[in-house]
Amino acid sequence: MTLNRNLNRRFVERDRQWHPAACTPGYKTSVPRSPSQALVSLQTPSVSELTGPEFSRLRMGPHDNDLLLNFRDADSPGLPVGERVIMFGRVVDQFGKPVPQTLVEMWQANAGGRYRHKKDSYLAPLDPNFGGVGRCLTDDDGWYHFRTIKPGPYPWPNGINTWRPAHIHVSVMGPAISTRLITQMYFEGDPLIPICPIVQTLKDEEAVGTMIGRLDMARSRPMDALAYRFDLVVRGELQTYFENQ
Repeated sequence: MTLNRNLNRRFVERDRQWHPAACTPGYKTSVPRSPSQALVSLQTPSVSELTGPEFSRLRMGPHDNDLLLNFRDADSPGLPVGERVIMFGRVVDQFGKPVPQTLVEMWQANAGGRYRHKKDSYLAPLDPNFGGVGRCLTDDDGWYHFRTIKPGPYPWPNGINTWRPAHIHVSVMGPAISTRLITQMYFEGDPLIPICPIVQTLKDEEAVGTMIGRLDMARSRPMDALAYRFDLVVRGELQTYFENQ
C-alpha cells in the first residue's frame, strides 16, 4: 500500500524473505489456512482492486477511539477493569510521508485475556464495561490515538501449554478494499513474545520488532495511563510486518 508517487526516490523492492512461508506447521492453524492452489495474479486489477472507501467525511462518535468510555450505557455505567494505557503512533509510507485520513481500527481481549465474542470460551470473565473495539482517522500528519486497557495474555490450543502474549489487533485501510492491512501490537518487555508460535514463524528479529509497541514515558499521563508508541509503515524496507503478505 503506497500512497507516495515521488519519482525522485528509488523504488524499494519488497523483501520476500521478510515474511514466513504461508504454511508453517509450528503455527498449527496456518496449515488449513494456507493456499493449496496457485494464487491469482492482480497484474491487471479490476475496479474493485483500484477503488475503495473514502474516509475524510466519515463521522466518528465522541468516544470511538476511547475504549474506556465507548461501551458505557445505562446498563454498563462503570469503567473497565485493568491497567489503563494509551496507544498512539503515525501511519506513514516508505519514505516517511504521512498517510492522512485513513481508517485505523483495533480490537483486543480484556484485562483477563478474554474477547467479547461468542466463540471465546476462555474461563476468564467478561468485563461488563468493556467492548474491546475502537476506531479513528489519522490526522493530516498521519497520527492516530487510542485509550484502552492493557489486554491480558490467554491460552490457545496450539500446544499443551501455549499462551499468546498481550496484544492488540490493528487494521489500516488503504485506498482500496484490497489494500487493507492487519497486524498486531505487542508490548515492549513481554516475556511471552519470543516463545509465541506465531512470532516464531518470523525468522527476522527486525520484523518482530516492527510489531512491538515501545513504552513512551513522555506521552504517559501521570497517575493515569502509560503510553505505547506503535508506528505503522505501510510499504518499503522499513515496513511494519503485516499478516498474510
